[in-house]
Amino acid sequence: MNTEYLKNISNFFVAGINYKKSDASVRGEFAIGCEQYKNILHKASAQGLNEIFILSTCNRTEIYGFANNSRQLVELLCSETAGDSKTFLESCYIKNGFDAIKHVFNVGAGLDSQILGDYEIVGQLKNAVKFSKQNDFIGAFTERLVNCVLQSSKIIKNNTELSGGTVSVSFAAVQYIKQVVVSPSSKNILLLGVGKIGRNTCKNVVDYLGTKNVTLINRTPEKAAELAGELGLRFASVDNLASEIAKADIILVATNSPEPIILKEHVEGKSEKLIIDLSIPYNVHHDAQVLPNVHLVNVDDLSRLKDETLRMRLEEVPKAKVIIDGVMEEFMAWYEMRRHVPMLKHLKVKLKELYTHPSYSNQTTLCPKKIDVQIQRVLNDTAGKIKMQNQRGCQYLAALNDFINAKN
Repeated sequence: MNTEYLKNISNFFVAGINYKKSDASVRGEFAIGCEQYKNILHKASAQGLNEIFILSTCNRTEIYGFANNSRQLVELLCSETAGDSKTFLESCYIKNGFDAIKHVFNVGAGLDSQILGDYEIVGQLKNAVKFSKQNDFIGAFTERLVNCVLQSSKIIKNNTELSGGTVSVSFAAVQYIKQVVVSPSSKNILLLGVGKIGRNTCKNVVDYLGTKNVTLINRTPEKAAELAGELGLRFASVDNLASEIAKADIILVATNSPEPIILKEHVEGKSEKLIIDLSIPYNVHHDAQVLPNVHLVNVDDLSRLKDETLRMRLEEVPKAKVIIDGVMEEFMAWYEMRRHVPMLKHLKVKLKELYTHPSYSNQTTLCPKKIDVQIQRVLNDTAGKIKMQNQRGCQYLAALNDFINAKN
């Protein structure tokens, strides 16, 4: 099925929900794992769509791509989520064209993050696009767009203080522990999950709480063992989850499992426990959250921590926006030129046909080796004129005329 007609910027959409209009429990209904992601792409292919990627983090779930309309993307996304499209539409935002492009630039820069300037979004965006690309769903437009977003984000990081200081969800978790727990270094700390957020949290615990009284558990035990060896910590098998939870005073959950990991029976009747759930959907069952001996903190609670670092970051926002505008302008210039590629290809064919026509070839003194150079010169000049002033029809005729007059 030919879908090239869709590849107009007006058919590029983003539909998503984030922390601004939905709490963590709602966002959890629309979290996307790898299997769901793959199923969505398979369904998209059956509908003739071939340029889509999905960004699913603790703060947002967004689907980007070319489609007939935004509802098509919403229905695709919600066909694989616990929440339905009606619930999604009640809290979602939908942007298309230039606004959708600007949105992904803001997301990649951390301007749209729950904690302003949170740089973890860059890795999450890369992984989302990598998965889509591995399944042949990244085309020239989205690849160029994401590369420009990453370029913009890197320039912002290197030239502003938008990501300065130490503020992230993983850092905020440790700051919270310092604020509410007396002598946290004396407590038994259990960390579940050693993915990127889990690793960052673990290192922050060691660095800022000054303790190595930490036990790591991960679904893949080798990864827990590796991190434990690196930091001089203890690790345990997931088979011992219940006994490790029972011993722990503080539990940090960064598992991002589709189903709860900590259940009511794990904590009921046990000692007082501070549980910080960094996962979306929640990985602590609701029945466990409400027990009197459990104090639960989630990502939304952590985002409300304000300090001088965040105030400093706010002052850097105008600088970041100027950088984004500059890189976006370059991207839009590329897009506009790409729109003219079919015309330039057609012009190249016509110029070659013209060269072989007797009425031209009998008059020209250009040798075959030089003709390709002359054709490319005419194409380059035409592309430059289009970039300065788009009058494709006039410039097409002018190119033919220039070629005819360049006989030697």
